Amino acid sequence: MTWQILHDKVCHHLKFIYADVPLEQSYESLATDLIKTIGLNEDSPITSPRPHCNYWDEDDIIMITYGDSVIDDNERPLTTLNRFLHTYCKNTVNNVHILPFFPYSSDDGFSVIDYSSVNESLGNWDDIEAISKDYGLMADLVINHCSARSVWFDNFIKGEGTGSDFFFTGDPDDDLSMVTRPRTSPLLRETETADGTKHVWCTFSHDQVDFDFRNPKVLLTFVDIIRLYIEKGAKLFRLDAVAFLWKIVGTNCINLDQTHEVIRLLRTLIEHLDPSIIIITETNIPNRENLTYFGNANEAHAIYNFSLPPLLVNTLVTGDCKYLKSWMMSMPPAQNGTAYFNFIASHDGIGLRPAEGLLSDDEISTLVSTMQSFGGKVSWRATDNGQQKPYEINVTLFDALQGTTKGPDKWQIDRFICAHAIMLGLEGIPGLYIHSLLGTSNDYEKVENTGQNRSINRRRWNMTELESLLDSPFSQHHKVLTRMSQLIRIRKAQPAFHPNATQFTLQLGGQVFGYWRQSLDRKQSIFCISNISDKEQSVLLSDINLIGTDDWIDLITRDQIAHDTHFIKLKPYQVVWISNQDFE
Repeated sequence: MTWQILHDKVCHHLKFIYADVPLEQSYESLATDLIKTIGLNEDSPITSPRPHCNYWDEDDIIMITYGDSVIDDNERPLTTLNRFLHTYCKNTVNNVHILPFFPYSSDDGFSVIDYSSVNESLGNWDDIEAISKDYGLMADLVINHCSARSVWFDNFIKGEGTGSDFFFTGDPDDDLSMVTRPRTSPLLRETETADGTKHVWCTFSHDQVDFDFRNPKVLLTFVDIIRLYIEKGAKLFRLDAVAFLWKIVGTNCINLDQTHEVIRLLRTLIEHLDPSIIIITETNIPNRENLTYFGNANEAHAIYNFSLPPLLVNTLVTGDCKYLKSWMMSMPPAQNGTAYFNFIASHDGIGLRPAEGLLSDDEISTLVSTMQSFGGKVSWRATDNGQQKPYEINVTLFDALQGTTKGPDKWQIDRFICAHAIMLGLEGIPGLYIHSLLGTSNDYEKVENTGQNRSINRRRWNMTELESLLDSPFSQHHKVLTRMSQLIRIRKAQPAFHPNATQFTLQLGGQVFGYWRQSLDRKQSIFCISNISDKEQSVLLSDINLIGTDDWIDLITRDQIAHDTHFIKLKPYQVVWISNQDFE
C-alpha cells in the first residue's frame, strides 16, 4: 500500500461526506491532514489491511465496567479494577471495556469535559496503560456530543478559540418534527453567546451539546483523539451514539448516509495504521437499521446486538421462545471480518427500540410491567407525534430474571445462568457487564441519591465487602461468579464457538430453545439446547440429528450421551452443550 493509494481513498470518502458542504481547503489538503493526524506520513510503513480477516476467536470475552465499579479506600479505582481483574477474571476475561474514564459533568461519563485526560478520581494514563498491557482495552469514543462545561463549549459561547465553531445549532422556527429523539427533553438549548442567542442541538440532554461534523476541524480533532487512545493502549473503539452524528434539518437526523461514510473514513485511517484495531458501533435502534452499520465489511467490525437483551429476557419471563427463535432465523450470518457483539446487560438498561417490529406493543407493555413488578424503572422517549413510549427498562439483569410474568420464584439463579449460557454460545463476541459476573441486585439507594433511573444498575462495590461475599459459598455473588466462570472457561476452549462459526436455529417447540454451531474447519459440532421454562422438558435426540458414529458429551455436566439414548430431560432452565469433541 502506497501513500498515494491511501490518500486517494481518503479523498474519495471526503468527497462523499462534504459534497454539499463548502470547504475552506481542498479535499486533497484535508486528506493529507487526516492521514498525518492519525500518525502516518509519506515515509511511514503503511499497512495494507487484509479484507475479511477475523481479528478475534472463541477465546475473546469482553468485560464491561466503569473505572470505579470496584473501589478500595487505599488505592486509585483503576488500580483496584486491575487487581479485581487479575484476582477474579484471569482465566475468563481477556478484554475489558472501561466506560468513559475522562473528566465529565453528567451521564456517568458520557458528557465528556476533556477527551485528552483521565478523570483524576479514577487514576491516570499510567493506570490505563497498565490494564492495556494484560487485557485488550476497549475505549469509548463519545463522538456525537460533549459536555456543556467543556472548554470547547466555553469558547463557543465566547466566540473565539478551539471549539468556537464545533457545535451544531438550529432554528426554533425550523420544522424539527421528524428528528428522532431518544429523550423527552427539548431538542434545542437556548444559549447566550458573544454573537447573540443561539439554539444548540442537544440529542440527549442540555448538558450534552452536539458536534457539527460539517466542520472538518471536528473530524480532525476526533482523529487526533483516536491516535492518542491508540498510543495509550486502546485496541477496540466503541463509537458511542454514532447514529446521530450527521444532522440535516428536515430529515430524521439519524443513520444518514454521511454518518456511514464518516465511519468508513475512520475505518480506513485506523486499519492502515493498525489493522488489528476493532471498531464497534453503539447504535440503539431497530434491528434492520442496526445491521446497516456493517456496511460491506467496510464500516464497523462489530455491531451491538441490541435486539438480543429484550428478546431473551422476554423469552425467559414468558417461557416462550417463539419471538427469539423467529429473530434468530432472520439474522444474516456476519461476514468474515465482521462480528456481532452480543450482550444481555449493560450500564444502561434493556433497550426497547430494538424490539420494535419484533415484539408487539402489548408484549412490550407486558414485559415493562413485569420488570416494574421486579423493581425496575422505565425511561421514556418522545415519538414524532409527541407521545411518550418506553425507551428502555432500567433494572439489573439478575433482578430482571427473578421470576416470570407469574411473579418471583425459586429459579432466579438458574434462569440467570440460562440466559448467559444462551448468549455465550451464540454467533458473535460476548460482552459481560461486571454486575452480571457478580450477580448484583438493584441499587435503589443510588437511584434515590442521583435521581437517575440508570443508577439502579451502576452499583459501586467496596472491594473488601465484595471479596467477603465472593469468598462465601452461600452468597448469590459467589454462586453466580462460580457458575459463570465455569461456562466461560468451557466456551473459550471450543472452536465451534468461534464468533464466525456456522449457526443454525433448531425447531424444538416453544419451551425449548436450541441452535447448532459448527467450527470453521467443520470438525466440531455443538448443539446448544436450553429449557427456557419453569417446567421439566424432554427433548428427542432424533430431533437434533446426533450422528450415530460420533461420541457425544454434554460439555457442561461432562455426561456422556449413550448411543441408545432416545431423549434427554432438562430441568427448569437447564442448558446442555452437546458436542462431538471436548477441547477443555
